[in-house]
Amino acid sequence: MAQLFQARSSADQRKQKKAKLDRKQKAEVVEFVWAGKNQKGSPIKGEMRGASANEVKAILRKQGVTPTKVVKKPKSLFQKKAKITSKDIAVVTRQIATMLQAGVPLVTGLEMVAKGHGNESMRKLLGEILDEIQAGTPVAQALRPHRLYFDELYCDLVAAGEQSGTLDKVFDRIATYREKSEALKSKIKKAMFYPAAVVTVAIGVTLLLLLFVVPQFESIFNDFGAELPAFTQIVINISRFLQSSWYYFFGISVIAVWMFVRSHRNSAKFRDQLDALTLKLPIVGNILHKGAMAKFARTLATTFAAGVPLVEGLEASAGASGNAVYRKAILKMREEVISGLQMNVAMQTVNLFPDMVTQMVMIGEESGALDDMLNKVANIFEMEVDDAVDGLSTLIEPLLMVVLGTLVGGLVVAMYLPIFEMGNVVG
Repeated sequence: MAQLFQARSSADQRKQKKAKLDRKQKAEVVEFVWAGKNQKGSPIKGEMRGASANEVKAILRKQGVTPTKVVKKPKSLFQKKAKITSKDIAVVTRQIATMLQAGVPLVTGLEMVAKGHGNESMRKLLGEILDEIQAGTPVAQALRPHRLYFDELYCDLVAAGEQSGTLDKVFDRIATYREKSEALKSKIKKAMFYPAAVVTVAIGVTLLLLLFVVPQFESIFNDFGAELPAFTQIVINISRFLQSSWYYFFGISVIAVWMFVRSHRNSAKFRDQLDALTLKLPIVGNILHKGAMAKFARTLATTFAAGVPLVEGLEASAGASGNAVYRKAILKMREEVISGLQMNVAMQTVNLFPDMVTQMVMIGEESGALDDMLNKVANIFEMEVDDAVDGLSTLIEPLLMVVLGTLVGGLVVAMYLPIFEMGNVVG
């Protein structure tokens, strides 16, 4: 009996290895360059993706082409390996959700997604996950080693879906959550980009004028030998300083940027202080407030609908809020909920959420439809963020013109003041 059991075990291991090898061969789709002749005998060539040269040849023959050469497309020396972005994960999640809802088995769906994906890194990642699932590992456990792409919330939701037998619905919720999060993130980045663009353009134009235009006027004024107006002299002094000490200015700027990046990367206290500061910024701070509340509501709604306990959902939504002020407030709410308070009461204690949010949460708790109410809260704030960003983009164009006009106009006036005064003296 022991020998029979060992034989069956060895056979199972061989089947698993063969399935793994077959899956890798299917997933490793590469680019091929081919040449051949069409049905009229004319030479043609092109490029095609496939798992092997034989597969490409077979496809070409079906298309009426007689292949004469099929080789792998050489990689450029300067070609970088494509990274996996959060947007890629959102797209793949939606593809998996769609296939599961269509009745396609998860393993088959993953194979199809991996084979059709254009990113080699993503194909490799999906292949590793598929190997674990085919070996008998639960889906959530197969995802957990790849925390860089599938965070704790993602894995917990998948685990809840596996336990409840609703993996298709959970993947659909995760896909919706990811898509909404990516859209909101893009809007917030857009809101932060506009002020930064105004400041950068203004500084760049000012430096160009001070370094290259003002010196030309200075040489003309030196020939006059007359005393310059105070405003003109100040501008010329600044120009001289930048010309003689530009490397100090450049060095200080580089060091400041390096220190900021290093502090942001290594110091949690610095990041928390920066988060608190950004919330106080005019216009942008209001957008960040609404964005954080939208993320919190959307995350908690997704976890609660998937069957994750409220306490665990609050912990996940605290990290997903994207701001230290909200993270600390939500974790404090979690402690209040653990002690027995309703969530709407706990929200009032942190004094951070508007009355509208606490009222809707209270209605959701009393009616047993908390996830629906939280989704509505998220929709409201996402629309407000969208409107605020559109308004900011409309406001920024005249603001940019005013800032640049003030800077350029001020420098022009400073340079022409001596000429105007000389004209008055001559007159």
